[in-house]
Amino acid sequence: MAWGKSKSATTAPSSTIGQILPLLVTLVFVAGLAFVGYQIYESLLKIKTQAKKQMGTKNVVFTKDGVRVGVKHVDSEVYVDKTQSWVVKAWNLSGNDAKDKSKKKR
Repeated sequence: MAWGKSKSATTAPSSTIGQILPLLVTLVFVAGLAFVGYQIYESLLKIKTQAKKQMGTKNVVFTKDGVRVGVKHVDSEVYVDKTQSWVVKAWNLSGNDAKDKSKKKR
């Protein structure tokens, strides 16, 4: 037969390794992607834990509702409040308020 292929020259059947090789390559590729994804996940968890620890030392706490910021140096605020209350009491007891000044001008 001059026009077509000879029927006696057929291709040899594929070997088992030839059939399994694409599957193995695909599995290795998927396993590599899974490994990289897992390493990224672990790194993000470590970063999150470290950030929480560092922010906790600065009185910043993350909650479900948002961020809660603690106040440092409350002792100084209490001191300032007490001092201001004494100044206000002294001013009031001195009798020098705006009403007295307006009466004296007339």
